[in-house]
Amino acid sequence: MTNSLPPLTSRAAHICIDMQRIFSAQGPWSTPWLPKVLPQCVALAQHRPEATIFTRFVTSVSPDTARGAWKSFYREWPETTSAILDPALLDLVPELARFAPPAPVFDKPVYSAFAGRKLVAHLLEREIDTVILSGAETDVCVLSSALGAVDHGFHVVVATDAVCSFSDKGHDALLDLFKQRFSQQISAAETAQILEEWRA
Repeated sequence: MTNSLPPLTSRAAHICIDMQRIFSAQGPWSTPWLPKVLPQCVALAQHRPEATIFTRFVTSVSPDTARGAWKSFYREWPETTSAILDPALLDLVPELARFAPPAPVFDKPVYSAFAGRKLVAHLLEREIDTVILSGAETDVCVLSSALGAVDHGFHVVVATDAVCSFSDKGHDALLDLFKQRFSQQISAAETAQILEEWRA
């Protein structure tokens, strides 16, 4: 699935979302497709390490320290709270960790990479107008981050073969949604096309 891309220039940044060991085969939130999309995430990061940004989903200390509805979320997943979880599982997978630095890493306690001010401030300081999204999961953190980017006025490009989910149905439905409902603000293309057009 492809559609026309916005101009990919030096004002584009690649945001690789939550490609962490917690979502690998080693972690409690293992995402089966992660190994298959990892080479595309690496290709995007390797293409422009200085234009790549990583995010990490950092879990709550315990259900009781979480806010609001996150309390029930962590009661369902107590083994993922930072009081119990091996902290190494919050690290980026090794194949991507080697790009940081120069790529900065932004931690977040929620789904959206755009929930706080730090990432937006960083992008505005660098005069970024387009963000290329890769990572996990298509129908959770990638979705939330894509809509957050739209709200802040960024053009969004989703690398369709560089995003993954635990749910195949959710993944497929979200890629269709991006194309059908958000085509003016969100483009979707495979990594090869993105790399071909991201030359400037």
